[in-house]
Amino acid sequence: MKLTDFLDRKAIKIGIAATDKEGILKELVDVLAEVKDIGDKKAIVKALLERENLGSTGIGQGIAIPHGKTDRVEELVAVLGVSRKGVNFEALDGESVYIFFLLVAPKETPGPHLKALAQISRLLRDSYFCELIKRCQTPDELYELIKREEEKKH
Repeated sequence: MKLTDFLDRKAIKIGIAATDKEGILKELVDVLAEVKDIGDKKAIVKALLERENLGSTGIGQGIAIPHGKTDRVEELVAVLGVSRKGVNFEALDGESVYIFFLLVAPKETPGPHLKALAQISRLLRDSYFCELIKRCQTPDELYELIKREEEKKH
């Protein structure tokens, strides 16, 4: 499984404006809603916040992978957001978060969602690659960067 299998080029936002966890989730869900019919945006934000209440998805080193499930999507969908300023997302290491991979999965099929989490974690383990993500100026540039990185690894 590759990120480019479930990340649409149009589902990338560089320069997130929100400065708090709920604001970021709403902003990313808005981006997702422009790309895919996801039904009730508020319900998805609520599912994401409920997941955050179990423990922050801010995994450290400036990365967060918020995720939730809904019965409104038939397949895994993702949004990639980059904050220029960094945001307090209650990350495990206490550092600000710059890179947000938001995943929304169908309720009934946990497999792809878990594979996606593993794939994202593998890709973002490379701090140099994360630095390159933060330097991208356009969604297209960021999409191509991920595509090239995945081709190297496959």
